[in-house]
Amino acid sequence: MIVECASDMDPRAIQRLVEHLQARGKPVYRIHGPQPVLVCPDDHDLDPQELQTWPGVRRVIPVRHAFQLAARDYRPEGTQIRVGEVLIGGEEPVLIAGPCAVESRSQLLETAYAVREAGAHMLRAGAFKPRTSPYSFQGLGWEGLELLAEVRAETGLPVVTEVMAPEEIPLVAEVADVLQIGARNMQNFSLLKAAGRQPKPVLLKRGMSATIEEWLLAAEYIMAYGNFQVILCERGIRTFERMTRNTLDLNAVPVVKRLSHLPVLVDPSHGTGDAAYVIPMARAAIAAGADGLITEVHIRPQEAWSDGRQSLTPEAFARMVREVRAVARALRELEGDSHRA
Repeated sequence: MIVECASDMDPRAIQRLVEHLQARGKPVYRIHGPQPVLVCPDDHDLDPQELQTWPGVRRVIPVRHAFQLAARDYRPEGTQIRVGEVLIGGEEPVLIAGPCAVESRSQLLETAYAVREAGAHMLRAGAFKPRTSPYSFQGLGWEGLELLAEVRAETGLPVVTEVMAPEEIPLVAEVADVLQIGARNMQNFSLLKAAGRQPKPVLLKRGMSATIEEWLLAAEYIMAYGNFQVILCERGIRTFERMTRNTLDLNAVPVVKRLSHLPVLVDPSHGTGDAAYVIPMARAAIAAGADGLITEVHIRPQEAWSDGRQSLTPEAFARMVREVRAVARALRELEGDSHRA
């Protein structure tokens, strides 16, 4: 159960409400987010109507899931997240594109201009790269972050980049407009807590072996520590199939949209691992209801230091943009027809 308090509710009154619930043997978690919120996961035998009568209480929302703040019950209208002039979770699908990794200033700048020209709203690129093998390219680190700052200033594109450790967050947040938590760190709880304590939006990728509930509970960690600006990203899961790098679970899009109010992006690059399949799956993701896409684009994929096989050329990305916008447009027309019928 969620008890949402008015922003001007007296802290002493909130504390009395907490003590009232605790006296009934209920664990209570006080969330210092956009406005005071109390989460009572064990709401058995609690009367929402009784709690609603407390002075200063705005809403009492019973929630049926282990995840509380991330549940659609809490915000049935859905959440929209603004990053500069970009609105994530609005009518238009948001397109985030760029190379897997920052390799050089010229590579990053040329790619950034190319994706911006094609219609990308934001730039993605990794300065820090978690890799399965310790001998694979790990990213340029702080040098890569400096290059991202330069390119961001020159192109005006907001930046999405990965953070791998709690102690890195303050410096990465100086450059990044959105902090990405990658699949391998989805259950790095120290990192999730630290991301929740800072104000920048967080893009949370689904772990390669994570269930949807585990993914939403990871989002709950970030929200429980005060940051409600969470963007979910489906990036494929590990299955028995070997013809693709992962199995892109587009089932997750409508399922999560039903269960949660958080916006959902899809990563067809990691989801397939092959540029030949990225555009078809990008179209399918928008058709399934995704709020946007995050794709890998490289000016010369054959020379990429990491993930070249799954990276689109700028020309292919431009085609993808045209096609996914056509899908989104068709869906809006269908929706309009159904409302008029």
